Amino acid sequence: MSDLVDYQLDGKVATISMRNGKVNAMSPDHIAAIDAALDRAEQDQAVVMIVGQPGIFSAGFDLKVFQADAAAGVEMVKAGSTLCRRLLAFPTPVLGVCTGHAIAQGCFLLMACDVRIGVDGPFQLGLNEVQIGMTMHHFGVELPRARLNPSYFQSAIATARMFSPAEALSAGILDKIVAADQLMEAVQSEAQRLAGLNMAAHLATKLKMRAGLLDILDEAIEKDYQEQRSLLA
Repeated sequence: MSDLVDYQLDGKVATISMRNGKVNAMSPDHIAAIDAALDRAEQDQAVVMIVGQPGIFSAGFDLKVFQADAAAGVEMVKAGSTLCRRLLAFPTPVLGVCTGHAIAQGCFLLMACDVRIGVDGPFQLGLNEVQIGMTMHHFGVELPRARLNPSYFQSAIATARMFSPAEALSAGILDKIVAADQLMEAVQSEAQRLAGLNMAAHLATKLKMRAGLLDILDEAIEKDYQEQRSLLA
């Protein structure tokens, strides 16, 4: 589909494979490519699998964009948050396939998926913003507040705690972990189960469950955007 993502449709399952360099840095172009792939999946009325590369799901936003152009960085953050918000309300189930490390925006993307299956191994998952000197944005507080198990929320956000796959399972970042040689079998089985759902009922139920969260995230995205733009003035 592009150099940044690969789109494959197999029956009722669309696989979106991220292919942006060694760490799947979420640049503006990469986010746009994922969005375009989601457009295609929506047209195909397919269950979506979002898959990383061996050893890496995504290491987060492309930090070079922040360094080169602050205004472009503000737009990138808004686009990344909006992408996650889209996944939370996507008309078909979204399965996140965590193939390794998932950090910062990569972890947000994973948390926005309906089902998250990860590979076991020496990987880190979490939100390192505070560790690298970034104050967490409003969206970055509210999405984990809804998705993480409460006992892990404070340490994940305020102290930038990173998690092994097993710890990520307990924290609520992942729903299941499997050995590397069992990953694709596990995710294909789960994708087929999801494809058997009544999609109208799935969407109506998902929107009912997440109505309050979606409102909160819409407000957070706008607040982040206005606050970050004001710092540029």
